[in-house]
Amino acid sequence: MSAPPDPVGYRRGNDLVDAPYLVPEFKSTRLRAPRQPLISLKHTLSEVTGPIFSHRSVSPDEHDLTTRHEANPIGQRIILGGRVLDNDGRPVRNTLVEMWQANSAGRYIHKWDRYQSPLDPNFDGVGRCITDDTGAYQFTTIKPGPYPFGNHYNAWRPAHIHLSVFGPAFVTRLVTQMYFPGDPLLAQDPVFNSVPGSRARERLICRFDLETTVPDWANSYRFDIVLRGRDATPIES
Repeated sequence: MSAPPDPVGYRRGNDLVDAPYLVPEFKSTRLRAPRQPLISLKHTLSEVTGPIFSHRSVSPDEHDLTTRHEANPIGQRIILGGRVLDNDGRPVRNTLVEMWQANSAGRYIHKWDRYQSPLDPNFDGVGRCITDDTGAYQFTTIKPGPYPFGNHYNAWRPAHIHLSVFGPAFVTRLVTQMYFPGDPLLAQDPVFNSVPGSRARERLICRFDLETTVPDWANSYRFDIVLRGRDATPIES
């Protein structure tokens, strides 16, 4: 019996789409960006073959962030949906999509979040789902609020939702941020503007989707995630 092939290392995505490691205007990258040339390490077999998530791994209610507690969370209820696609436009089926966000007042449930806005006892800000056979995912949540951060004087993060596509293994996990159309804070946000090229930045902005909006209940937004290629969604370093 022949030995299994050596695991192939995964590489960073498109440098013309993804933000560089060092963006001087984005202050925290000055501390975390690599100062020496990167060294490519061969991944082990366990790193590139697991774990595998399925519908059995994720509870049916994890996609709805508005029904887990005794009362409704505060804020505007929204539906966020889209498809996960490969670089040829084919659906990425049965893959784990995670999301996390601030509440409607712009605050996370995290010990280091000291923003002086209220926590919502009926909102925890995290969700998971598995894409279906068309690559579709969907979350029901609350529209997040903006919040201040210490990048520069009077700096505010635009309202945004973090999204993660796990893939078949730990080393294939991709993370991005989704923004809302018409947000005036986008113009001064160093995270959003660290992405090179206006067309790539536009792919980080969801679009209002009237067709899936539920009357008298929730507005709806669509955000497709393209993993690679010319139309790839920018990912975080």
